[in-house]
Amino acid sequence: MQQESLVEYGSRRVIITITAIFCALLEIVDTTIVNVALNDMRGNMGATLSEIGWVVTAYAIGNVIIVPMTSWLSQQFGRRNYFAASIIIFTISSFLCGNSTAMWELILFRFIQGVGGGALLVTSQTIITESYPVEKRGIAQAIYGLGVIIGPTLGPPLGGYITDNYSWPYIFYINIPIGIIATLLTLQFVRSPKYAEKKSINEVDFLGIILLALTVGSLQYVLERGQEDDWFNDPIITTLTVTTVLSLFFFIWRELTYKNPIVELRVLKNGNLRVGTILSFILGFGLYGSTFIIPMYTQGTLGWTATQSGMLMIPAALTTAFMMPIIGQMLSRGVPQQYLVAAGMFLFFVYSFWGYKIITPADTGSDAFFWMLIVRGIGMGLLFIPITTLALSSLKGQQIGQGAAFTGMMRQLGGSFGVALITTFMARRNMFYRNELVGKLDVNNPDVMNRLHGIEHNFIAKGMDTKSALGSGYKMLDFSVTKQAAVMSYMDVFLYLGLMFLICIPFVLLVKGNKQQGKVDTSAAH
Repeated sequence: MQQESLVEYGSRRVIITITAIFCALLEIVDTTIVNVALNDMRGNMGATLSEIGWVVTAYAIGNVIIVPMTSWLSQQFGRRNYFAASIIIFTISSFLCGNSTAMWELILFRFIQGVGGGALLVTSQTIITESYPVEKRGIAQAIYGLGVIIGPTLGPPLGGYITDNYSWPYIFYINIPIGIIATLLTLQFVRSPKYAEKKSINEVDFLGIILLALTVGSLQYVLERGQEDDWFNDPIITTLTVTTVLSLFFFIWRELTYKNPIVELRVLKNGNLRVGTILSFILGFGLYGSTFIIPMYTQGTLGWTATQSGMLMIPAALTTAFMMPIIGQMLSRGVPQQYLVAAGMFLFFVYSFWGYKIITPADTGSDAFFWMLIVRGIGMGLLFIPITTLALSSLKGQQIGQGAAFTGMMRQLGGSFGVALITTFMARRNMFYRNELVGKLDVNNPDVMNRLHGIEHNFIAKGMDTKSALGSGYKMLDFSVTKQAAVMSYMDVFLYLGLMFLICIPFVLLVKGNKQQGKVDTSAAH
């Protein structure tokens, strides 16, 4: 059924755009804002390290389960109602997270917050895209991209500042006024497309919902907890891996054979969407992976505070923000998306190789990161909008929302895979380099002994007795080896992340771009 155009003009379009961006930002900032406050939460709650990790895991699981279902839920309840309900769920659960007094409460409310937040990202993308005329769709994607790229970067400095100056519940309370304003603006200004009738209760694909929740929930748990629980040596990880594979198989079979599937997999017959989905996964891997390792390096190895680490990322985020409208204009003027994606991937390789060259155990200053992170900012801008427009460029009507849900889910899963693989890879490389370095500390080597005696004499000069000074000397050497092994592991991560993007470039250039770059018909999207 064809519906009226949802293109908006003037101040109404501005209000809708700002509302949607705020909602996307709310969702993404909350993915990373808690990372820097986990230590404070652990102290307050008396939780173990593995328990506090669930604060991040529960949100991600709630998020990834709901994203593929947003299309269907919009259709069932009307998009405006569903979007407003999601903001309300997100806002109320934010308040409950801040008020939690027990660990299980915080984890439960973070899961509910993730369920509310999952809709905000994909639905705000389609709301913005629909509000602009066809020829300005590239610019619309650029505006939406601001929230998605800047969000993960804003999280750590904002979380660090709030935790250092107030207390951790305020990282959740900050969502409440924004959520209330966004709800009122949504109910007042956002319109729902009338593209299809809602399904009656006996037509609802409940089995599909259960299989989807089992698949992505189990997969997300395995990715988030695998390294900490020693992967397949842990019976829960092994069981959930088997559950993921089996439920994924039955989910695909169910969705392809059922009359009213919860997720319309047939839309993946579109070649551009298939390519865009794979590229979204790689983008998520690079975006969340690189946002994850730089604060880890600066805080863990260089001893920076959470706020200092977060502030380091801001120039790159501003660069991406500056690039977005420029890239939107380039797409509107017909520059092929695949060329822009290839350029973005090459710049990401340059950024990674630069990181590989500059990091050191002790004295990498913030100046050394500046231009490297600016290159990352430009690269991310060149990747995000062209990948999204390429994915959605040859879809029509209702398929747009389904396509946006796929790319959104794959970007999130790419981020989860990225963080899980980087954590595992670093733990393994750390052990490897430590063993290698310790093997070279031979007591018969004059250089090693000279170094040890130098440290020992230094401690004696400060008033220590000989035995304590020698013991402290060995501890210093051990600390130095640990630090060096960590730095070499970070170097490997930078190098391999860069090579992954470099290898993808030839494949991207082989993709056939759509003739109507940036002119995505989203007239009946949701």
